[in-house]
Amino acid sequence: MFEQLKRTLVESYVGAIALGWLFAQALVHFANIFAAPVASWIARNEYGRLTGGAAVSARFCLRQALPELVSSFSLLVIWYVLMRWVYFKPLKTKTVDATSNPEHAGTAE
Repeated sequence: MFEQLKRTLVESYVGAIALGWLFAQALVHFANIFAAPVASWIARNEYGRLTGGAAVSARFCLRQALPELVSSFSLLVIWYVLMRWVYFKPLKTKTVDATSNPEHAGTAE
């Protein structure tokens, strides 16, 4: 069953498109590792400016980057496993032996 799925993914280019999309998502999450703390910092500064700054901390916090870090890492691991399974191992070709088909075993062409 998995061999047939692998053959379909390789021959129809669906696997290449899906792997490209998965890799692009991993790169987007990687970029958000740097963007999420900055966006949170800006939002907290603006909120603090509007409310008078009494309840909001204006320090830069890297905790907002952790979900994006985990997402990026897990997507890259999944991408690598699928890439290795689909493209690094060659497809098994179907060969027909003369001994496996007894009707044509004794005939000469």
